[in-house]
Amino acid sequence: MAVAAKSQSTTAHVAVVTVSYGSGRVLGDFLGSLGSALTGPLHIVVADNKVLEGDTTVSGLAHAAHAEYLPLADNLGYGHAINQALKTLPAEIDWVVVSNPDIVARAGAIDTLLKSVGDDAKIAAIGPGILTSAGEVYPSARVIPSLRTGIGHGLFALVWPNNPWSRSYRQQGAASVSRRDAGWLSGAFLMVRRSVLDELGGFDEGYFMYFEDVDLGFRIGKLGLRNVYEPLATVVHSGAHSTQDDNARMIRAHHASAERFLSKKYSGPLLLPVRLLLAAGLRLRAAVSERRHPTS
Repeated sequence: MAVAAKSQSTTAHVAVVTVSYGSGRVLGDFLGSLGSALTGPLHIVVADNKVLEGDTTVSGLAHAAHAEYLPLADNLGYGHAINQALKTLPAEIDWVVVSNPDIVARAGAIDTLLKSVGDDAKIAAIGPGILTSAGEVYPSARVIPSLRTGIGHGLFALVWPNNPWSRSYRQQGAASVSRRDAGWLSGAFLMVRRSVLDELGGFDEGYFMYFEDVDLGFRIGKLGLRNVYEPLATVVHSGAHSTQDDNARMIRAHHASAERFLSKKYSGPLLLPVRLLLAAGLRLRAAVSERRHPTS
């Protein structure tokens, strides 16, 4: 359902979809920030991946914000929830903002993204500058992992965070403050052309969580379309509230998704040794990460 319009138009052409997983603590601030992010009407859908019997917190917050509440019977992953929300959107929606619920959008953020797109039909996705709660710029616009950057980042990021491969992959430094094309954009807050999502069939539901955004950016690039980073628009990301209490499981999920993506990118029988090497490295890295960050 659309929030109150601030322009003469009464038809929403932009939708925001988000997935809640026990997100009642942060969802209200997120929904409350959307009213100033766009000067026109906005259609909002909250998909709930953790419906608790007798708990109306999430549904109540959604209804209070005039958003559509979509309870899901089973948690089949983040991408599945987003795809189910996409199916509910009215035909007039042209752009879809996919966002985590632990985001606060700053005033004019969506307006700025739309203005940045202009009439460039080659832009399929555009993402804002994402700030941490401490005000630091999060590297949300990155290159598609290659063998060189992927292996270097995977081997050294835990023990040498500022290594050149990780910096290249994350596009840190001057690139973080300049409008530019990227290989992929963080799904924490990402605006995608609805026609492109339809063409691609939405998110790949084979990823339970993590790397859906990398995969989406990669597939957009294969269509010959652009992923654009626009830091003049900004949002604040407080962090992974719904997963922070289960570190070991999330570490395993992250590395399994990375393995899936790299296996898709480097497919074919001739690249089997590469896939085996990458898989072994990722599983070793996951084991090391679990020891360094045990479940709290």
